[in-house]
Amino acid sequence: MAAPGVRSRSLAGLLPAQTSLEYALLDAVTQEEKSSLVYQYLQKVDGWEQDLSVPEFPEGLEWLNTEGPISVYKDLGGKVVILDFFTYCCINCIHLLPDLHALEHTYSDKDGLLIVGVHSAKFPNEKVLDNIKSAVLRYDITHPVVNDADASLWQELEVSCWPTVVILGPRGNMLFSLIGEGHKEKLFLYTSIALKYYKDRGQIKANKIGIKLYKDSLPPSPLLFPGKVTVDHLSKRLVIADTGHHRILVVWKNGQIQYSIGGPNPGRKDGIFSESTFNSPQGVAIMNNIIYVADTENHLIRKIEDPLQPLATVPGVGRQGQEGGVLLGYLKPELNPWGSGKRGKGSEVQRDDILWIAMAGTHQIWALLLDCGRLPKKNDLKKGTCLRFAGSGNEENRNNAYPHKAGFAQPSGLSLASEDPWSCLFVADSESSTVRTVSLKDGAVKHLVGGERDPMNLFAFGDVDGVGISAKLQHPLGVTWDKKRNLLYVADSYNHKIKVVDPKTKQCTTLAGTGDASNVSSSFTESTFNEPGGLCIGENGELLYVADTNNHQIKVMDLETKTISVLPVFSSGNAVVDGPFLVEKVEKQTVPKLPKSAPAVQLPPVAASPGQTLQFQLRLDLPLGTKLTEGAPSCWFLTAEGNEWLLQGQVPSGEIENIASQPTISLQIPGNCLSPEAVISVSVFLYYCSADSSACMMKGVLFSQPLQISDAQQGCTAPVELKYAF
Repeated sequence: MAAPGVRSRSLAGLLPAQTSLEYALLDAVTQEEKSSLVYQYLQKVDGWEQDLSVPEFPEGLEWLNTEGPISVYKDLGGKVVILDFFTYCCINCIHLLPDLHALEHTYSDKDGLLIVGVHSAKFPNEKVLDNIKSAVLRYDITHPVVNDADASLWQELEVSCWPTVVILGPRGNMLFSLIGEGHKEKLFLYTSIALKYYKDRGQIKANKIGIKLYKDSLPPSPLLFPGKVTVDHLSKRLVIADTGHHRILVVWKNGQIQYSIGGPNPGRKDGIFSESTFNSPQGVAIMNNIIYVADTENHLIRKIEDPLQPLATVPGVGRQGQEGGVLLGYLKPELNPWGSGKRGKGSEVQRDDILWIAMAGTHQIWALLLDCGRLPKKNDLKKGTCLRFAGSGNEENRNNAYPHKAGFAQPSGLSLASEDPWSCLFVADSESSTVRTVSLKDGAVKHLVGGERDPMNLFAFGDVDGVGISAKLQHPLGVTWDKKRNLLYVADSYNHKIKVVDPKTKQCTTLAGTGDASNVSSSFTESTFNEPGGLCIGENGELLYVADTNNHQIKVMDLETKTISVLPVFSSGNAVVDGPFLVEKVEKQTVPKLPKSAPAVQLPPVAASPGQTLQFQLRLDLPLGTKLTEGAPSCWFLTAEGNEWLLQGQVPSGEIENIASQPTISLQIPGNCLSPEAVISVSVFLYYCSADSSACMMKGVLFSQPLQISDAQQGCTAPVELKYAF
């Protein structure tokens, strides 16, 4: 279909008529009155001498979730089309997606409706197709998405706000526009009446659009867009928000899963681990052996206790909130939690009894009292009180001595430094590309690094090491405080780097990452990340765990040796795992690489039969005067490249905690053997240091054991000794 005559290409052309409609809708009482008003409006707009026509999609744009490029006038003729102008960092755009999902479940392309996401980036990083692909997966977007990297359509229509929805008629004629989130009722009303109006006139076509979902082309993964990670220092476990799988994983420090709660599909249900569900969980915090979870898309705080106890919901009722101050039992729709941090000792509150919540959607910092206590400039508060601590609610980069007059812009990560002289919360304020502090003594909000002085300028981003305002970040999503060194680590997400800030001097420098969005685990200077979203300090300040979100991994940064490895996340027969898990895929993808200098020890072949259990006894000797590094993850891994069937049902890795009592590794040959010959490999990683801990190092060794498998019954085989002296 050729594009008709153009009355105007700007959304401003709709404004007079739609404003009149919306004033009339305010006075309408019944649904019938509202539907009639919208129908009459469409008669008026459809009767214009010339259509208010949308421009054609420019040629050469990159498309996702389709079999090829889509044309407004060739492919979408005869459809009511919703154009969703969005950018994936925008929390308001994310909030709109459930409304669009609901609309897609109500009307299909056969009914005459199609939604097209028009990605119009704010940050340079958001123009990259691979990053948009990750966002499409992360938010389960199943409609076509076009990467309008130069914002051509945005500019031609004079769009001014993320998100903006434009509803088109079957001729590419613009009918309605909706700016911002929170218009679900209007969205459904306008869409349903538009479909009815044009069906009555025989202008709706039932043809299907060639949809090819990007997610269907990808292999399964043990983690999917992990958003945050935290350490339980008492039990030496990690808690991972496996955001894309809608679950929480509790893993041992070697990566073995102890518990999996929720997943693989989104939901909102309390109960035992196997029945509970989340919806894109993000922030996690551990206090008094209880895990608290920011269940982002459910707008709830959830708590996980003993596995024999049911998972429970704390505040919130599952709708995004706008105001502050609630008591449990008298809940208002207040919560849109993203990051969370725990309150330690010091300042006015003397107990570990406050949960701090980064409210990305309302641009505020909230506090939830887990016990009776007091906040700065507040009277005594009851247990369960949840209220705004800082932030006006305006999206700004505004610092102020009065916490309720300060402005944040999508705060997404928190970390606590309760000890003097700091006594503050560090805030990763993503949309202003800054790190800010909130005083625990008086609530004053101050600038630390990034951004600029104009509180209304949310476009002062970049990738520059420097001091204070001269340093530049790009959409940081996570921070963690290193009490041992008095340093703050920052997940500079859109720069694909981990940076370190000295809060005393305000010096901000790159710690790790080249800036390339890829997946390399090596030295700090050679390694790469892909939109790291969260991080935490562990192992007595020696290790930094990073949720490398778009690489679907947890990276382990050794702050002593300046090396990075991947935490292998794997299951065992005793783990409570509710989500999907493929052992072969996990091992093949997540076993870290040995150093190039690691020796390879070739062992003589061993005869074995199906069902037989082989044992490998580690016999490793450290240099004189050295010891295993306390808290560092010395470990072993089993691999069988090309013969992964050997590892089905096996425990593929383990820890080496004591050099005087080294583990024995068991391997049971499967009953159904796929090959008479195979090679099993044992990779060993040892972290050791001098007796006075003045120098530490990481060494590795690879043992290769050929196997000759036959049905002949083998006698009792002695353990194979894996000997090596470092």
